[in-house]
Amino acid sequence: MATSQGRTAGSGDRARYAQLLDHAGRTTVGLRAAPGAPGARMWGSGVLIAPGWVLTCAHVLAASDGRRRETGSDGVFGVAFGGRVVPARQAYDLSRPAPEAGPGAARADLALVRLLDPESRHPCAWLSDQPATLLEDAYIFRGHDSGDHDSGDHDSGGHDRSGSAAGGAGDGGAGDGRTGSGDADAGRPRSRAPGDVHGDRAAAPAAPVDTFIAVRFGARDARGLQFGSDVRVTPGASGGPLIDCDRGEVVGIVKGRHQQDHVGLAVPVTALRGLGPEHLVAGAEGLGPDPYHALMSLHDRWHWAGQELGRATGPTWFDAQHAIMAGRGRLWGVQERLQALDLLARLPAPRDPLIVEAAVGEVLDRGERPAAWSLRTWRDGHGALYQGSDPYTELRTFVHYLRIVAQLTADEVRDQPGEAAAAVREQAVRLAEFVQAKAVVLQPQDRRRIGPVRRRPRSVLVEFEPLFYDEGGAELFNWSVSEGYGQGQWLRVDVQESAGGVPFEQAREQVLRQLGGRLLRADGAAGPGARVRLEVAVPEGHWHTAAGQWEVAASTRRTARLRPVGPGRAVILRDQGRGEQVDPAWLRRWQGLRTAPELQALRVRPGEGADARPGPCAESVWRLLETAGEGALPALCHTVADGFGREAVGVALDTGFPAGLWPARGHGEEQDCDAGCEEFHRGVRELLQGSGGVVRLPELVRQLRAKAAEAAEEGTHWARDLVLLYDDPEDPIPPLFPDRPQLSPR
Repeated sequence: MATSQGRTAGSGDRARYAQLLDHAGRTTVGLRAAPGAPGARMWGSGVLIAPGWVLTCAHVLAASDGRRRETGSDGVFGVAFGGRVVPARQAYDLSRPAPEAGPGAARADLALVRLLDPESRHPCAWLSDQPATLLEDAYIFRGHDSGDHDSGDHDSGGHDRSGSAAGGAGDGGAGDGRTGSGDADAGRPRSRAPGDVHGDRAAAPAAPVDTFIAVRFGARDARGLQFGSDVRVTPGASGGPLIDCDRGEVVGIVKGRHQQDHVGLAVPVTALRGLGPEHLVAGAEGLGPDPYHALMSLHDRWHWAGQELGRATGPTWFDAQHAIMAGRGRLWGVQERLQALDLLARLPAPRDPLIVEAAVGEVLDRGERPAAWSLRTWRDGHGALYQGSDPYTELRTFVHYLRIVAQLTADEVRDQPGEAAAAVREQAVRLAEFVQAKAVVLQPQDRRRIGPVRRRPRSVLVEFEPLFYDEGGAELFNWSVSEGYGQGQWLRVDVQESAGGVPFEQAREQVLRQLGGRLLRADGAAGPGARVRLEVAVPEGHWHTAAGQWEVAASTRRTARLRPVGPGRAVILRDQGRGEQVDPAWLRRWQGLRTAPELQALRVRPGEGADARPGPCAESVWRLLETAGEGALPALCHTVADGFGREAVGVALDTGFPAGLWPARGHGEEQDCDAGCEEFHRGVRELLQGSGGVVRLPELVRQLRAKAAEAAEEGTHWARDLVLLYDDPEDPIPPLFPDRPQLSPR
């Protein structure tokens, strides 16, 4: 571990950071029992981070025996700041994973508290958008109980009027070296230190003492941020902010002191990136399906609004940051960051975090990101670009990144109708104009390079179109290969069109002879280390196509060996009959799957009596599929080449299902389900329960195929010929030959 050193803030630091420290004190709150409760004592601290929202440690909201604190009706408790106590309720708890998550799921000792007074006006602290590094000037703050000591206890910590924490070397707030503010295990009983405001001893009013705890930390491990064992963490400081004064940002939330090695601990604020809807407390009002994006958007827009002309407010947190950073010669300073993050906050969240990582990788000219990164939003990508480089390179980096974000966002909604899409296009234009204004000082060669953002393919699509039957009754096809860029944007790179067509197997062989090279070229265009997805669109009667088992050339050599495509890249099946015509049921089902808290396997099989006969599906199958919930995804163990399975897939498509799972070699109607079927359906249930949503399915199925191909994990052989139907209506496939009427096979 790197060495850490605690020290008391000097008068020079005070003068330099006076405005920032004042803001930090006013945004730090005390958490306690509900307003008006007799004998109320402060539990710990928190920090105001967005209108109506407080960030704290989850263990602050639990009593010393690990149980929830005593609260008022419906879980209401008090948040003290600005000389008053405001009612509040816990909304999110990041210390416990989602119910369906495994034992290794990520968690953080963080909680979000919602203020219940809609008229409550308050300042907000600035949360860092980048991981914390070695700090030279950092301070811990503790909440203030507003002078409300109903129990007769007195605060021996020595607060000033701003509510900032007392402490520092020699302070009696935690003189025995123990902490009353939580330790590395949030559920562990906590000791009371002499002078603790939660203790039984009533102290005399404190004499004036140093009003800040000044710390340095030089290590970060799985426990979080660490600072030196000689730093006295004032009781009640748990949940309060750790301020990096050199950057003027909140970089951590104070957790307490580790019982074994006595180092101080703080949770990095970047751990908030793990916030999801699964962390919503039962009965609480949340922030929607993407709470992290919503919360940080509120945060960033609030700080930008604070600089509006004509606002009857005093100095802001940004003003304090600007004063600290002035004179450093930065071309991308705090004012550029303030406006950029406001513009990013007005954009929709990226559809996939991998898009953010790819944009950052392109800007930094590297294909892989450090393992410590966790980038979920455009804001997170912005925070990954501080490289400590010269001012010009830093400016060029941020301009390049924002240029990519503006174009990607515009491309997502380019052809979408409606007011919502128009509003997104307008915001993308505003971001592009901001980028252009900042790019005027770049050198000509950099302006040329950043100008047209290189389009990167996301997938390769193979499409088989049925033409008609020949005299012998064989179905004939033409085919094409396209590169996909999302949102129904395709570039055709190969096509086989003839008047007569060829049988399906011959068409497939023609495709496979050149598909390996096409995939490799698309991988190269997508970026270093990329593996684009293979999408195969087939018509009815070919839904059993095991494209994941296709073998393609492993390199561009003429004599290259053939390798199965499925274990190395995501492979999905699409329905060629849908094409680019998106009906409402298809779109509604897709949106339901994307927003469902979890996916459930919907086993489709013949019923009793008439349902068991070959031919069209009975009414019960229609009812099963039409009334299925939003998170349902059909799974069949029957063959889908003919008979019941083929009819069932047709019903699923007619009722709007965009996704489904089945084996390429399922059993026929004459064979009853056996132990192999039960293993298949059990495996599908397990796959969906831990999937994390429908957008993750292609990659999870790829991982299953890889394990099955290598026999690396017992019980995965059922996945060797697994077929994933994955038909995204927001990225419809193009008509193979748009000028010719589409013909259906008889």
